[in-house]
Amino acid sequence: MTNTMPVAEVARLGQAILAEVGTAVVGMRETLQIALATILAGGHVLFEDVPGTGKTLAARSLATALGLDFARLQCTPDLLPSDITGSSVWDPQRGDFSFRPGPVFTGLFLADEINRTAPKTQSALLEAMAERQVTVEGASRPLTLPFHVVATSNPVEYEGTYPLPEAQLDRFMVRLAVGYPTRDGESEVLARRIARQQEAAPVSRVVDSATVLAMQAGVEAMPVDPDVIAYCVDLAAATRRHPSLEVGASPRGSQNLVLLARAVAALDGRDVVLPEDVKQVAVPVLSHRLTLTATAWASGRRPEVVVADLLASVPGPATVRQS
Repeated sequence: MTNTMPVAEVARLGQAILAEVGTAVVGMRETLQIALATILAGGHVLFEDVPGTGKTLAARSLATALGLDFARLQCTPDLLPSDITGSSVWDPQRGDFSFRPGPVFTGLFLADEINRTAPKTQSALLEAMAERQVTVEGASRPLTLPFHVVATSNPVEYEGTYPLPEAQLDRFMVRLAVGYPTRDGESEVLARRIARQQEAAPVSRVVDSATVLAMQAGVEAMPVDPDVIAYCVDLAAATRRHPSLEVGASPRGSQNLVLLARAVAALDGRDVVLPEDVKQVAVPVLSHRLTLTATAWASGRRPEVVVADLLASVPGPATVRQS
């Protein structure tokens, strides 16, 4: 049975993890905080941005600091589903087929440039993300826990990319855009590279997989005020009525909204989830689940702007009862 960690200890270890990752990754504190909260909430992370902004480094550094087994797969157009899940190979010594696990059998699986591979291969991750198992040649094989997918994606405007299926996008708890660093941040990246005299940026392990499970259990044990739950439902429902949207957020969207807000509160050392926590994570949780109408898309409207408008118009709870 997994131990349940107190919220104060979750916050302390969370800040230590972020500080350690920050020794290698510059200028992404808020993005990394949401990524860590997503893992503590049991979710998967999609980083979407142009190449060279530190997405892969952030994923690898986070896995190292969390003490999770790490596997990276560079996605290409000729990648097959069995390259992810594994396959049975002939063993001449046994005179039988034996299963050779794929890279998905790990603690943190990095699918690098996931939208450069075909939708058939992208969908091979669906079962792993949803049920923490894969089915290969009719046999279901459970994945070790904790298991999380961190995928990186280039903007769909780039040549040679395939848009992710909507069902798969919905399985990612958040989509995070890294963005270009500030002038000072970019100068610090260069200065650190010169100072360490090597390409690799070393990161030390802060916790192990058993501790991560205990942190997740501590977050899972936190209650959430009914008024905050109702606010999450109202935000998701408002996306389904918005005139700029053809498809709004699903019930999974509202569920992920409250789960991630709870994890953010835990990292802040609070066992009370506030409306401000919901507002902080609303854009990364909801924007990739929305489909714009043709008119809105043609006018250059962005889903992130729609979510920001809803945050300004949907009333939240005035007070939250202390637990």
